Amino acid sequence: MRRTGILAFALAPVVLTAGAYFLMPTDSAESPAAPPVSAAQLAREEAKERAETERAEDEKTIASLPPGLADPAKKELALKITATAEFSSLNWRLGYGSVEDNGDGCGYTAGAIGFCTGTHDLLDLVERYTETHPDNGLARYLPALRKVDGTDSHEGLDPGFPAAWKAEAKKPAFRAAQDEERDEVYFNPAVRLAKLDGLGTLGQFVYYDAMVLHGPDPSANGFYGLRERALHEARLPSRGGSEKAYLDIFLDLREQAMKRKKSTADTSRVSTAQREWLYDGNLSLNTPLSWRMYGEPYQVS
Repeated sequence: MRRTGILAFALAPVVLTAGAYFLMPTDSAESPAAPPVSAAQLAREEAKERAETERAEDEKTIASLPPGLADPAKKELALKITATAEFSSLNWRLGYGSVEDNGDGCGYTAGAIGFCTGTHDLLDLVERYTETHPDNGLARYLPALRKVDGTDSHEGLDPGFPAAWKAEAKKPAFRAAQDEERDEVYFNPAVRLAKLDGLGTLGQFVYYDAMVLHGPDPSANGFYGLRERALHEARLPSRGGSEKAYLDIFLDLREQAMKRKKSTADTSRVSTAQREWLYDGNLSLNTPLSWRMYGEPYQVS
């Protein structure tokens, strides 16, 4: 989805300074000097690792909690809600074959969760799919996908890539691959971290939708950056804070981030959906559920 750049850092000695700490580069002739890594960046990296990695203590905590958004019916609801923002339809399966350039700097956006040629997740999907289905119709575009990764370029993709994506999306195996990538990269880490943060089903959806829109990377403008800023303004429910107060601040930060990226951005996926459910006290995301997306009404009974 719409990730900002993913940063990689080599582990090195930790140096404490007044109120903050940094990873300093080694002086080895073989190791080029790297910029220092702030405490905030390290905190975001740690949150990402915790969201994606099984840890015995965390697994015990999660096992003791209700399924929440991981319940099949709630997950289906989550996919429908996000589809109204991404595809203006409750039928999220329509997204499998979608492919277009939205002009947002991410290149082609395609598939059930909006994988992008410029944000690595589409490349990762096609690479993994090709490992098990080497003769697929997208494999020939892998060199071009690697070249344009991180850019909005279509070089080597036009004119045939959109048609090839749509054709491949008719195959059950590629649809299943899209589902697997969505769950592994977006849904499962979001739900996992939300549960560890003490959030209920609505909060778990808020995290998932934020992962989808802002990207699951630890940059200041990605999902983990938004979460890290929210922690400076409100205490997590898992640490005794108010769930409603924390989510209200997190949603504020989301809307601000959307407006920073594009001043005319429509924030209805937050303002006329998630925030209204929060203010109604629907922390369990119970149905019947109604909302407006880009001015259009939707309802799930």
